[in-house]
Amino acid sequence: MKKIVLLVLTVFCFTQLSFAQETYVNESAKMPAHPRLFLQKGAEKALLQKIKKDAIWTEIHNIIIKEADDLINKPCLEQIVEGRRLVVHENVVRRVIMLSYAFRMTGNTKYLKRAEKELLNGAAFTNWNPTHFLDVAGMTTAMSIGYDWLYPYLSAETKQILETAIIEKGLKQSLIKDYNFFLDLEQNWNQVCNAAMTFGAVTIWEKDPKLASYIVNRAIKTLPLCMKHYAPEGAYPEGAGYWTFGTTYNVLFLDVMNQVFHSDFGLSETPGFINSGKFVLNMITPALHYFAFSDNGRDATFQPTLLWFYNRTKDPTILYQQKELYQKGGKNCIINDRFPPMILIWGANTSLMNPQVPKELNWKADGDNPVCAMRSSWTDPNATYLAMKMGSPSVNHGHMDVGSFVYENDGIQWAIDMGGESYHNMEVRGLDLWNMEQNSQRWTVYRYNNFTHNTLTFNHKYQWIDGKGELTDYFERGNQSTVVSDLTTIYKGLEVKSVKRAVSLVEKKYAVIEDQIETTTLYNLTTWTLVTPAKVTILSDHVALLEKDGKKVYVKVDCPVETKWKVAPAEDTLYPFNSPNPGISVLSFDAELTRSATQTMKVYLIPEENKDIAYQSAFK
Repeated sequence: MKKIVLLVLTVFCFTQLSFAQETYVNESAKMPAHPRLFLQKGAEKALLQKIKKDAIWTEIHNIIIKEADDLINKPCLEQIVEGRRLVVHENVVRRVIMLSYAFRMTGNTKYLKRAEKELLNGAAFTNWNPTHFLDVAGMTTAMSIGYDWLYPYLSAETKQILETAIIEKGLKQSLIKDYNFFLDLEQNWNQVCNAAMTFGAVTIWEKDPKLASYIVNRAIKTLPLCMKHYAPEGAYPEGAGYWTFGTTYNVLFLDVMNQVFHSDFGLSETPGFINSGKFVLNMITPALHYFAFSDNGRDATFQPTLLWFYNRTKDPTILYQQKELYQKGGKNCIINDRFPPMILIWGANTSLMNPQVPKELNWKADGDNPVCAMRSSWTDPNATYLAMKMGSPSVNHGHMDVGSFVYENDGIQWAIDMGGESYHNMEVRGLDLWNMEQNSQRWTVYRYNNFTHNTLTFNHKYQWIDGKGELTDYFERGNQSTVVSDLTTIYKGLEVKSVKRAVSLVEKKYAVIEDQIETTTLYNLTTWTLVTPAKVTILSDHVALLEKDGKKVYVKVDCPVETKWKVAPAEDTLYPFNSPNPGISVLSFDAELTRSATQTMKVYLIPEENKDIAYQSAFK
């Protein structure tokens, strides 16, 4: 009883004190009629006409309708919490928005009835798991879209149930200090939770204008904490996969602001944000893999959110890979998307049928996690791709992967990033996964530390969590493109004074990794690492052969001291939370560098056995 009273007092006090915040929208603002979110009232006919003019949009529309048909007789989703997560909330969003879209576009009441059933089922959950507030965000999003899109056809009783759920299980939970820490975060939780609470607020505005306007004003004020991290050129610190999650909710928020309040209050003009479509474009390799740094997956996927960016920038090149990714993913990339109808709402004014080739082969971006990507061609699926990631392990979802690179040639990824690990597998075993301190358990995760990334390690020690690899130079000289990073602070406290890495694409085919290291008076064992899905054969102390699918790449070392190769399968049997990595090997060599000296070592990745390349050192 005391806990309940304390919770009520906490909400009351917080509410009373916080409504005095800066006002962007007034509680007396007049709302448009329902539906007012994304696909506004009366917009169905015009949208359908545009869809019918494009073969891909027609196909996607039909996929959504077919999926809605398949949902008619499926049981509603149950309130299942696994570990710390309400695991069904994303599926509730997908089901509700697809069924609601199917009803609005066809008028068939079978979709209305099934959507209403799913909505009432979700509203009846005892709670939406506020301790993991992303779950509240998902459920509030689902309830808000369903309520809004179906509003003219829902019974008064259903409306009241949904209104109460949105307010009590959604919006008011975000007033509780133990749950609303997302307001102070500078990462995707800020974007997702602020956007979802805004959807709820705009949906039920007339029921509680004071609460609703507070929620919206709060979001406008706190979203910039995250959005500022797109600066200066649009690189999203958390990687391409999390770009999809955070940025999708962010642009949905901007759409609601513009549709309902006729302004996004300058948020879309945040430096770097509007250019972030180019970040995703350049993080996709010719063979359609992601540069999977941080907690991201390796397989690139269809990115509907880029359609929103096209509408704002009118740059068709950011959509270049999307037709191929859609065809590769097929039906699953539509029905597994969080918001399938937004593909058509955002895409109706363009087409994927005739993709336009980007002009620039190389792209770099500074920021929290600077990146640089270089390629030999956009149109050749066997083109060469070389990219480097700088930044800091301390960034949200970060790994100790600073200075790491990926290399693809002839359709093969020769140097890879293994990407993320299953959060659930680690959390259920009590791993302190989200502790980003220097010696936390997070860094015992096999895929997370610098021992299993394409970077440097000194004396078998971790990279420094609060350090940062800076993008210090980029140049193009003849047939060579080079990016340079100062990694010194990443190895703070270790037996090195200075560490610099240059990654170069030479003759649009060969990769050269050059490291300049200044040592101290102490012993230094430098380990150079390459993670690869290829078969590895050691040919000599300075040459290793990579082979995959009948193709070859030679790894040649030029080092002033003796080196010794090591090859091991990419697996860890010590901790049961680590997933297996079948077919992947870790190739590395150790070098005992001379003390109190500046030394440079180069590693060449060359698809031809006896090729000598004209490489110009970055450290002259």
